[in-house]
Amino acid sequence: MRALIAAAAALLLAGPAFAGPVTLKANPVDADGQITLGDLFDGAGAASGVVVGERSGPSAVFEAGQLQAMARQSGLDWANPTGLRRVVVRHAAVAPATAPAAAQASAAQTPVPARAVPVRAAYADRIISRNDIVEVIYEAPGVRLTITGRAEGNAGEGQRLAIRNLQSGRIFDAVATAPGQAIAGPAIRTQQFAAR
Repeated sequence: MRALIAAAAALLLAGPAFAGPVTLKANPVDADGQITLGDLFDGAGAASGVVVGERSGPSAVFEAGQLQAMARQSGLDWANPTGLRRVVVRHAAVAPATAPAAAQASAAQTPVPARAVPVRAAYADRIISRNDIVEVIYEAPGVRLTITGRAEGNAGEGQRLAIRNLQSGRIFDAVATAPGQAIAGPAIRTQQFAAR
């Protein structure tokens, strides 16, 4: 009996050592609002169905360190070789019904390469334009507030921009996450988004 208990304890303690290596998908997306490890990582295997978050808008943002910890708890090992600070997960885009099936299939199989966010948002990549009304989520440890403001400039996803608070008139920094949406708070001063 003791040998059986000792073997079970050894397996539990050795679990993280057997963690399978995974790779972050080039363009993490989800279709139903429930973000799973399979939505985020290639090679998630049996842990693909583990839900790690919810998306209530067009995108959701994860801190890379938290994502690593959640993956590790499910037996996955993500090394984060590029040193990402945050990962953006978007709503899965539906292919146009008019596109030929062969074109849709080849587009689905072609990986989307990671791209660096340009310093200035090109017009086509712009998700927030100057004078747009923006809903900003302010996050700090133990605090989550929603503020409405006016964009003082243009921004693409993952880019910084200045927002003017409509009530106080004060200007603060935020990071664009989706059309008409941004995130602000102490974390954005030292971290940057992965534009994925």
